[in-house]
Amino acid sequence: MNTPEPPQAVWRKSTYSGGVENECVEVADLKSHVGVRDSKDPAGGHLTLTRQDFADLLSQLRS
Repeated sequence: MNTPEPPQAVWRKSTYSGGVENECVEVADLKSHVGVRDSKDPAGGHLTLTRQDFADLLSQLRS
């Protein structure tokens, strides 16, 4: 789901991003959701996940 970004969203580089500078994922705390976007294209939109879906995604990426 791609929803409008709240004006108070603060994006930060995810600790799960790769070590290469052009492979960065940024995340933002959107209250009950988590925003995920490509740092190379911040104006290109973002993916909005529930906190549970975000946790599930991280679990899948770890395995």
